[in-house]
Amino acid sequence: MFPPVDTKNSTAVATLVTQTFSRLFPGVPLTLVDRVFAEVTLLFRGGHPDYQALDLHYHNLEHTLQAVVCLTLLLEGAQQSGEVDGLTPRQFELAIAAALLHDSGYLKARNDEGGTGAKYTLTHVLRSCAFAASYLPTLGVNKKEIASILSAINCTGASNEISRLKFDNPVAHFLGCALATADLLGQMAAADYPDKLETLYGEFHESDNFVDVPLAKRRFKSPQDLVDKTPHFWGKVTRPKLEGDFRSVYRFLARPYPGGPNAYLERVEHNIEVVRQRNAAKARRPV
Repeated sequence: MFPPVDTKNSTAVATLVTQTFSRLFPGVPLTLVDRVFAEVTLLFRGGHPDYQALDLHYHNLEHTLQAVVCLTLLLEGAQQSGEVDGLTPRQFELAIAAALLHDSGYLKARNDEGGTGAKYTLTHVLRSCAFAASYLPTLGVNKKEIASILSAINCTGASNEISRLKFDNPVAHFLGCALATADLLGQMAAADYPDKLETLYGEFHESDNFVDVPLAKRRFKSPQDLVDKTPHFWGKVTRPKLEGDFRSVYRFLARPYPGGPNAYLERVEHNIEVVRQRNAAKARRPV
């Protein structure tokens, strides 16, 4: 089964995380993850008094859970590899909390009646950091820990240059790379990724309309334009970013490490080939 849990089921994903934690840190009690899982799931489903339910169909709760699963497996591989020194139980939990909160910036306030949360695409990372900074102290997370979570969330910004971000230590830098990697691979490796590209375009389109981006300056001019550009996006933008900015930490997803197959990369490559084939078939159709 890929991934090894149903990413539509938050309880199943939480169980995967806690079981992985127990294997990596035997006898160490969880201090954070259980509560964050429960409260973020409730938040995204509309159970918070100040926020509506997340109303997106691409960057939804499942997308967040896909990132959490990928990050959990990546952290497990890294810890077992012995190549990452100093990853503590608390840092593992902080990384998972960052993953759970990294798209909270798409949420709309109760009195926000215009459009969907997609309108916040360009600012959602900043809004996610703001929400995390206000929420995490209620869980007893200290200022230094909050700073590390915000650094990791900032790494997921499409336009953020990780070389310009500040990290307190090498492990914090690694965790930022790991979260950004999991955010990308978790969604692109999903079985329905080729089918959801037009949905993704709809979010970009709403965002562009919200901030009045002229049509000529928009990255994608139509749903098909996004689909056509997806193979290039993977081969010329995302893969180099994974290997450069994010230090190839995706290698820790190999099972067994280091020489075993990397299911995430294989699934992404499969999805990109599906998109290529669909694009080629459309190009052959008579006008």
